[in-house]
Amino acid sequence: MEVKHINIRITGKVQGVSFRAITKVVADQMGVRGMIKNEKDDSVYIEAEGDDTSLEVFLEWCNEGPDRAKVEQVEVSPGQLKNYRNFEIIKK
Repeated sequence: MEVKHINIRITGKVQGVSFRAITKVVADQMGVRGMIKNEKDDSVYIEAEGDDTSLEVFLEWCNEGPDRAKVEQVEVSPGQLKNYRNFEIIKK
């Protein structure tokens, strides 16, 4: 099982709708590791690590988001493996 790292930027109504908290629950259930944080431009930034299947299902979730969110765009780019131990919410 090869672990991959992807960077995800999600735009739309994704702040103030429990996006980070619920995404952490979903990531923990799927065994995806990494981090999520709000950005100044009102987007959400995620670094996710896992196998192909986990990341694929996780990305499907990111395209939907929690009930109150309105996801407009999901940009995905490959990244450097950082060997996260868990999935954490970064608060600034």
